[in-house]
Amino acid sequence: MNILVIGNDQHLEECKGKFGSKHVYQLAYGHQAAEKFFGSSEVIFDFIIDKHPDQMEVYRDHPQIVAFLNTARTSLLQLAAGFKGRLDCTLFGFNGMHTFIQREILEVSLLRQDSHEQLSTLCGQLQTPYLVVDDRVGMVTPRVICMIINEAYYTWQEGTATPDDIDTGMKLGTNYPYGPFEWCRRIGVLEVYELLEAVYNDTKDERYKICALLKKEYLKEKITRQ
Repeated sequence: MNILVIGNDQHLEECKGKFGSKHVYQLAYGHQAAEKFFGSSEVIFDFIIDKHPDQMEVYRDHPQIVAFLNTARTSLLQLAAGFKGRLDCTLFGFNGMHTFIQREILEVSLLRQDSHEQLSTLCGQLQTPYLVVDDRVGMVTPRVICMIINEAYYTWQEGTATPDDIDTGMKLGTNYPYGPFEWCRRIGVLEVYELLEAVYNDTKDERYKICALLKKEYLKEKITRQ
């Protein structure tokens, strides 16, 4: 299968790790550069559309393509509704947050319910189990894991326990593979913060209100990236 990855080198490696080396991969660092590969690609994994929703227009004139769009920080419906033109191609949402695509199950959402059979066939070709979740900001796993990380920052901020103690307690008490701070380091504090911000703005649920200490870590990381 010919797979086009829109994103960066890390996204490409994550796809190779998930789907294996038996497929033919192409990498495009941006949407304009990606269009030249649309004709030869059987499926597209777009990791950066959530940060560049204005680039939805690249999908307008290619009704034959099938694309998985990263909707961890948005929703598939928001992306489609925010585009003024007509989209005739087949679009799915997927959890493209860093490290999550490497899970055994591919977390996906549907724009049209009648595309479920096509999704099943496609995931069969990719040889990956999948789980259809509600098309909401944060999907399921990202919002749960990032909420746990946020709560861990509150615990640290209150002086109840150190990050190492919290990580150890969570792993021993819940049998999680990583503690909250380990998970945050693996995902990246920028992605964790931006996911929580998106979910909070969408729901106004206090459970997702970002801890001041986490925000401080986020701002420090942003400075180092400049």
